[in-house]
Amino acid sequence: MDDKLNMKQLVIFSILWLFQIAPLVQADSTIALGYSPKYAANFKHFDYVDPKAPKGGELILPAFGNFESLNPFLLKGISASGLTDLLFQPLMIKSQDEPFSLYPLLAKDIELAEDKLSVTFELNPKARFSDGSAVTAADVKFSFDTLKSEQAHPQYRLYWGDIRDAELIDKYTIRFNFVKENPELHLIIADLPIFSKIAVGDKKLTDIVTEPLLASGAYTIESYKVGNYITYQRNPDYWAQDLATQRGMHNFDKITFKYYQDEDVALEALKAGEFEIMVVYNSKKWARDYEGAKFDTGEIQKVQLPHQNNAGMQGFAFNLRRPIFQDIRVRKAINLAFDFAWSNKNLFYDQYVRCDSYFSNSELAASKIIPEGEELALLTDLQTRFPDEFPTEILTTVWQPVNTLSENGLRTNLRSAKRLLTEAGWALKEGVLQKDGLKLEFELITWQKGFERILAPFAHNLEKLGIKLSYRVIDTALYQKREETFDFDMVVTVFGQSQSPGNELMGMWHSLSAEQNGSNNLLGLKSPLIDALIEKVIYAKNRNDLVITTHALDRVMLHGEYVVPNWYINTHRIAYWDKFGKPTQEPLYYRAEPWIMETWWKNDNNFSIKQSH
Repeated sequence: MDDKLNMKQLVIFSILWLFQIAPLVQADSTIALGYSPKYAANFKHFDYVDPKAPKGGELILPAFGNFESLNPFLLKGISASGLTDLLFQPLMIKSQDEPFSLYPLLAKDIELAEDKLSVTFELNPKARFSDGSAVTAADVKFSFDTLKSEQAHPQYRLYWGDIRDAELIDKYTIRFNFVKENPELHLIIADLPIFSKIAVGDKKLTDIVTEPLLASGAYTIESYKVGNYITYQRNPDYWAQDLATQRGMHNFDKITFKYYQDEDVALEALKAGEFEIMVVYNSKKWARDYEGAKFDTGEIQKVQLPHQNNAGMQGFAFNLRRPIFQDIRVRKAINLAFDFAWSNKNLFYDQYVRCDSYFSNSELAASKIIPEGEELALLTDLQTRFPDEFPTEILTTVWQPVNTLSENGLRTNLRSAKRLLTEAGWALKEGVLQKDGLKLEFELITWQKGFERILAPFAHNLEKLGIKLSYRVIDTALYQKREETFDFDMVVTVFGQSQSPGNELMGMWHSLSAEQNGSNNLLGLKSPLIDALIEKVIYAKNRNDLVITTHALDRVMLHGEYVVPNWYINTHRIAYWDKFGKPTQEPLYYRAEPWIMETWWKNDNNFSIKQSH
């Protein structure tokens, strides 16, 4: 992806990823879906760590914008970078080199009921919060009840909607009861972040803003200054440091995030040694700006690390709550004005691939042939049930992203766009297309300056059609507020996907989330057809069923023209000072920054960068 995108995605990624639906396979305290777990019950460490990694030193990373909260579970306020990854632990941990396998962490065992209407976890009695107090079933229940309440971000209520309640069995055993059978509930609840009931006491979650929740992770907060920095220190008495699932991890004594308002300033700060590692999201900067004497000498390394993450869909998202975007012909016309091939060549140095699916870079993307077999049967049934919503071309036409690769491609596309707009009743008046008192003009807001260079030629092409696109870079806090309340015409966003989509789709595209402030349904989708497909994905009986249903959902979403598709890249671009060691093997499915924080180490533990806290 180009630049860091929807900030809310960072929260969502922290509670969902890498799910795969298939028959359950359970061995001792390990659980996998559809295959035998890679690691045996007595395994020593994950393959993507180095168990001999030395401990010590400080890692300094950049963060952008500002923060005002030390509580990552609230709707309001921007929380500090690193909180969810460094402070909080789930019941079980996912292997990052398997589609979906869970291994013990706070919970040492998991058991799904025969009727699949509940799941029971047995906690490790050695589990401790950072103050040394025991992690108990009461803490787990309290964390669940609190996060599912009105006090927390609404995404949790959507995500765990089919979990009825949490039931205490004994001090270290807890059962989650389900409203109905749901293939992934017992798996996603294993990702529940746990914090101390006693430490919260009688306070409301919404009142805990500038003090950290007591959790069980490897780090605690040492110090911070709002808008400037936050420093985490490794807990020397971390309870899980000898567990197989934690061995070779959490190697830095301290991890600091230093805040910057501008990427150019941050790059110069990297070169000056103010911080040490930068994950780069801007293709132009990667190609042209990450150079100089320190890169030439090797003092600063520049690498691209491969991954197999589901890329989802990045795009310019239409807010369907706006009247001008409710006609699909208008959305198609706007799409036709975007020249990705030109942008990729002239702005991105041909580093990107066009998003052609809401599940790009995965087997879940709709095939490039017309529907057949079980998928055709599913779509035909949906056509019968929702005739007014079902685009008939889904059964006869393969959707493809707009391209300008042919001779006069852009001119041809703009002519097609003009025909669509005329057909839709829009007429040029005073230099702008108008219809029924509405002007075809809209604003795209972003918090990233890097998108200005991409939007300028797009706006120029739209102007040729009589459409006025304005774009504005705004403060990150204001951007988050406007996004959460759907106060925008268009934004740049990523609909991130796991290896096996499920309940999180409720918050992305289901009608129930369309008017829920803070949800990821930025599009404002309210479609019974899409609702039905999402529910079929969630309740897929096996992997084959899931893939077929996701293909159908992808086709319907693509034919809806709800975004102007952007692009993706299947590597992580990282620049770092040559002061680090890292494992010889990367995971398959991972985010770059958390993997660095978890598994890299300082080669010279005496090396110290002068900090300007």
